[in-house]
Amino acid sequence: MVEIEETYAKSSVIKKGDKSYGIIDLPRFYFDMEDRRARNAATDIKEEIIKLKNENIEGLIIDLRNNGGGSLKTAIDIAGLFIERGPVVQVLDGAGKVETLEDRDRTVLWDGALVLLVNEFSASASEILAAAMQDYKRGVVIGSQQTYGKGTVQNLLDLNQWLHNNPHGDLGGLKITTQKFYRINGGSTQLEGVKSDVVIPNRFSYLEMGERDYKNPMAYDKINPAKFSPVNTYSNLDEVLANSRKRVAENQQVQLIEKQARWIKNQNDLYLVPLNFDKYVAEIKLNEEVTKEFDALSEYQNNLVFVSHLQDTKLKKLDSVLAEKKERWHKNLAQDIYVEEAVYVLEELKLATNSAIKRPEELVNKG
Repeated sequence: MVEIEETYAKSSVIKKGDKSYGIIDLPRFYFDMEDRRARNAATDIKEEIIKLKNENIEGLIIDLRNNGGGSLKTAIDIAGLFIERGPVVQVLDGAGKVETLEDRDRTVLWDGALVLLVNEFSASASEILAAAMQDYKRGVVIGSQQTYGKGTVQNLLDLNQWLHNNPHGDLGGLKITTQKFYRINGGSTQLEGVKSDVVIPNRFSYLEMGERDYKNPMAYDKINPAKFSPVNTYSNLDEVLANSRKRVAENQQVQLIEKQARWIKNQNDLYLVPLNFDKYVAEIKLNEEVTKEFDALSEYQNNLVFVSHLQDTKLKKLDSVLAEKKERWHKNLAQDIYVEEAVYVLEELKLATNSAIKRPEELVNKG
């Protein structure tokens, strides 16, 4: 068995001046159905938060970009790390029955400032977690205009079970939609996904790649909201969001990303290729000249410093491959404008209470 470490959660400390922040990258919501004691996303996220709290971080980023989902249970468990208790998602079945899935553990592992990063490829369980944090006003969602918009559950029905000794061979199966997901505010994540509090474009912003772009997708709808109360963690949330949106709108790097996204959209819509060789070469040269402007995107530096926490530092000394992967990740983060804006937001957020952020050894079950 070969474990690919990049498919699991990992974390890093972000240094800005004399302050430290944490970032956790979660590529998927993994869970072993056959062994509940095996490694899963919720326990890994919990461990990473504790490592970062030992580094005295003042804010936390959960990176859900390109996370296509996975285990619903781990999404609920992870949400429970940030709220005391309450509903996380509603599930509607084909008979019209609504089930509300809740976090029942009163322990809060992280009650400080929280930002979640998303994009068009954040789907399913990613959308459930981001929606819950947004509805509780627990975290700020930053990223693309909206997430993927996958709010349905499918099961595969094997047609071969109905016919024994079938002379026609494999009959295949039917993929049947059996459930729909709804936010605790009553809105579905189907088609509309989760809309970011602060929108930052990326190169795929204008391409058709969401659930809404499939043929005959199930429609968006609403049900009654679940019984919940926003936690109102922050005393200045509206002000912080306004500042962030203004900062993004005036950022020249973001404007260049927007320009690149529109150019990619235009190139994607081109279906005609000149058969005249000279015209074809001329178009290629023109495109090369246009794209030179976008080289600045790969040269951008956000002036944040990324360092491994103490436990990773020890592991890196024993594993050169791990050390190389961490350095490569840190290099990519240093060019990430989305992480930069997330840190700006964490800097400005003010907690509504004066209670100190609990350190791991101080955690107690409030129940």
